[in-house]
Amino acid sequence: MSYTFQVTVDAAEPHVLADWWAETLDWQVEPSNEDFIRDMIAKGYATEEDTIRHRGALVWKEGTAIRHPDGLERAPRLLFQLVPEAKTVKNRMHLDVLVGDTGIAAATERLTARGATFLHHGRQGPHTWVTMADPEGNEFCVAAD
Repeated sequence: MSYTFQVTVDAAEPHVLADWWAETLDWQVEPSNEDFIRDMIAKGYATEEDTIRHRGALVWKEGTAIRHPDGLERAPRLLFQLVPEAKTVKNRMHLDVLVGDTGIAAATERLTARGATFLHHGRQGPHTWVTMADPEGNEFCVAAD
């Protein structure tokens, strides 16, 4: 039997980081279901302390997710979850953002302007990429394809 998966990203501010990645990938933040959250609180499964307001909506404090606009059939979901500790070492796994015809240099410039950090250029044979870090320090690469 084969499995599906989602990619989970630890974050100090999961909703802010999810917004950043949704804009970066041109994906969508999954909408919050405020009625469901209120129902879980009313039934005692959660408390008000388990929630926050983000962009005017009641959301789970622990995290949120983004997905490709064409759905999970197109790409796995990215879940951003709250963790208490800051990132301290290099990622053992990372995302490659494939920018195609828009160009690595243009994408790198745009992402840097939005809060990403340039780390270094990479090359293997004819393939080149730029390694960057998102606003919370998670490494990712920008490549043509």
